[in-house]
Amino acid sequence: MKIKPLHNHVVIKQQDETETMYGNIIVPDAGKEKPLMGEVIASGPGVVNMNGIIIPNTTEVGATVIFPSFGGQRITVDGEEYVVCKEQDLIAILEN
Repeated sequence: MKIKPLHNHVVIKQQDETETMYGNIIVPDAGKEKPLMGEVIASGPGVVNMNGIIIPNTTEVGATVIFPSFGGQRITVDGEEYVVCKEQDLIAILEN
């Protein structure tokens, strides 16, 4: 099933990292909260301003983003967990 967000919403697949590497040292997950970062799977067309002009979303599909733990709606589609939130709720975009 394909998810198509409306307005200025984005769909994020949260990264599920069970261990972290610092140089050559592997630090296993010790029951910590899930990381608040993920990959944008889908992005809505944007929001309509007062003049009826669509202001497009700036977040592109495939971007790695950081989002707040309290923000967004968690949904499950076809056994996969996603977070749907507004673009303005995103904290940052990570660039390589």
